[in-house]
This record gives sequence, structure tokens and C-alpha cells, in this order.
Amino acid sequence: MKRTQVKKSLWLAIGAFLGGLLVLGTTVFADREAAQSAAQSQSVSLPLKQLRSFVEVFELIKRDYVEPVTDDKILEGAIGGMLSSLDPHSAYLTPESFKEMEEHTTGEFGGLGMEVGMEDGFVKIIAPIDDTPAQRAGVQAGDLVIKIGDKPVKGMTLTDAVKLMRGKPGTKVKLTIVRKGEDKPIVLTLTRAVIKVKSVKQHLLPDGVGYVRITQFQIRTGYDLQQAIAKLEEINGGKLKGLVLDLRNNPGGVLQAAVKVSDAFLNKGLIVYTKGRIKKSQMRFEAQEGDILDGSPIVVLINEGSASASEIVSGALQDQHRALIAGRKSFGKGSVQTLMPLNNGGAIKLTTARYFTPSGRSIQNEGITPDVKIERVKLEKVKSSGLDVKEKDLTGHLSHIDDKPVKKKQTEQQKADAKAQEMLKKDYELHEAYNLVKGMIFVQHR
Repeated sequence: MKRTQVKKSLWLAIGAFLGGLLVLGTTVFADREAAQSAAQSQSVSLPLKQLRSFVEVFELIKRDYVEPVTDDKILEGAIGGMLSSLDPHSAYLTPESFKEMEEHTTGEFGGLGMEVGMEDGFVKIIAPIDDTPAQRAGVQAGDLVIKIGDKPVKGMTLTDAVKLMRGKPGTKVKLTIVRKGEDKPIVLTLTRAVIKVKSVKQHLLPDGVGYVRITQFQIRTGYDLQQAIAKLEEINGGKLKGLVLDLRNNPGGVLQAAVKVSDAFLNKGLIVYTKGRIKKSQMRFEAQEGDILDGSPIVVLINEGSASASEIVSGALQDQHRALIAGRKSFGKGSVQTLMPLNNGGAIKLTTARYFTPSGRSIQNEGITPDVKIERVKLEKVKSSGLDVKEKDLTGHLSHIDDKPVKKKQTEQQKADAKAQEMLKKDYELHEAYNLVKGMIFVQHR
């Protein structure tokens, strides 16, 4: 085939390809969203000069590259390159990746259990998910993955890196990570598993204070939160006196779930609004009447792994003076992604708007600043010096004799109380948040 004929064929192929890209459906995500809206068309002026260069490069790759390359691979690479040049959250999803994202949103997927992004060419851990291989192995928010197995991450796309980390449940993968404050890279071996994420967990703390942890925002999270509060009130025998809402290392999720969680604690007022270039990106969410806690004090715990939907909730409750925010500054993801399905079964995830808290604050690159800062601390058990002297060490001490001790069976309530005390003992940040709630309860009832 002559060179001019090749170019003509390529132009026809590119024209059909670009035409397909212009027919897209939209679905709004805070990080992910499951609902899907109708397809729409938009006229876009095409930069013909640049497209000629694209066709020329396409032709050179097809003709001169050291190994044969399929059209699909070149075009998918072009799409991925277009999106990755925009921001860290815009991306091309192959049909396989798109399906995995939908599974992730509903709460069950395979892998290591961590939310990731890209930074300086490396995979950055936004947050490990509770009760997953990543959390159990000690992965922390802010870690940078520099090698997966024996393969360097530098030069990979995020999609390629995620594919390497995922695999058959029960198989192992080695991650080499760089952590702030550590002199040398850390090597961790993780065992892949089917990740079943329970987004809401609850415990009753002493003095009628509830503890609710949201690990990520899924479609059912708003409903699950209400069920968790109802369960705590049943155990408590009445309304909760206060609540610790734990959003630490929560990487975000479905925007509507964040709105429902915020709405649960508000009687009125703005929760969040978004602004972008297209009409569909202009949204406002208002609270409906009905505070599930009837005004009882709330402390929201956040840290550097709290992102996106977590920041929507924190920002709304902070701006509406409904909760005290405690912990450390959040991640700072204040953008909305729209999921646009493509004709090939894949999709693109495109940043289409910024979101703002009720007072008009943008969280992008800034995060939520807590009202009360709680520094990260490391609790260590102090070893005994061996010089302590007790009664049994004294010469001539009396022996130990029980007077027919009665073994008491621990009730379910006593077991729950013991577990709550153990949580407070092990988790310094939670202990501080609990004390803040108790102080707020005291002031409220003076």
C-alpha cells in the first residue's frame, strides 16, 4: 500500500475513533460512583495540525517500531497519555479495570486493600483499608511504592502498577516502599486476598459515648451509619451522649454517601457544592431536617489519609459548627471525577469539577485543618528495670491462699466494656477524641 493510501486509511480510522470518543455517558464520582446517567454528544473543534502529527507518529510506530504493535495498544496508550497529562485522578480504564472499579464501589474486590495514586512517577499510598493485607502488613498513608516484586515502578502507569499488585487470592507480592522519616527502603511481603470492605463499624465507649468508624464511602454507607447508631443506642439503653466519628485513613468514595452521612447529623444548611465548566458539574447539596443524635456532641477524627468524601463530611460538619474536628490535616483532594463509559467497554475517569465546603473553602491541595491537633505518637511498653521489690520478694512472706474463689462468668456487656477500654488504651488518638467528647458533654449539660 502506498504511503498516501496508508495516511488516508489512518485518517479514516482516527476520525471514527475521535467520533466514538465524543459520544459518552457521565457518572459523577467523589472518587468513585456507581450510578450512570444518559449518554450525550458534544461538538468539539478538532486541532487538525496536531492530529496530523498524531497520524504521522501512529504511522511511524506501525512501520518502524522494533516489534509489531496492534492498533488497539497504540490508541489505548494515546488515550491514557492524554488523561495522565491532566492531573493525578484523570485516567483511562480498560474494560477489565472498569469492571474492577464497579466491584470496588459495591464493597468487594480482589487485591491488597489500599487506595493509591501517583506521585513523581511512584505509587503513593493514600490510605490502607481496615482489616486488609495492606493494613496488617503495616502499610501507612504517605508511603511511596518504588518496586513491585523485582520491577521498578518508575515509568509504569497507575493501571499497570495496580495490575501487578492484584492477583489470585493467597499469592504473595513483595513491595519496596520509601517512608518519610526512614533512612532505608522498607520491604514488605503481602498476601493477596479477596477484599470485603465493611464500610461502617461501631463500638460503645464508656459513659454512653458512641464510636463509629467509616473505612470508605460506599453506596450503602449512609444507611449503614443509621443502623450502627441505632445498634449503639440499643446497647446503651437510650440516646448516645456523644459520638466519635472516625474517618482516619478513609480514602473517600461515593459523593452521595458523603452527603448522606453529613445530612444524618444536620437539621439544615448547605453540605457541599461543586463548580466546573459544564452544567452538570454545578451541584448543591442541602441538609434535610432531622439530626440522628439530637444535637449530642460529635468529634470527627481525621489524618493525612482522610481524603475526598471524608473531607466533604469533615468540612460540612466543621463549617456548620456541628462537630469538632480533631487529628491532623487531611489529604487535600477537592476534585470531582466523572466516569464516562466508552464504546469498547472501558471508560475514562475525568476531573470535571472542584467541590467546596459550605463556607466556600476549596480543599484542593490544602485539606481540612483540624480544630484540635493530635500529633502522631508511638506508644511503647516500658520494660521493667528488674529492681522492683514486691511482697513476694520479702523474706518470710505469707503464701497466697484463695478462700474458695467464685468464678464469675463475664457478661456480653462486660466483654464489650473490656473491648472498649482496650481500644482506648491502644489508640492514643481515639483516647484523646473520647476525652474531647466527654468535655463537650460536660459543657453542654452545665
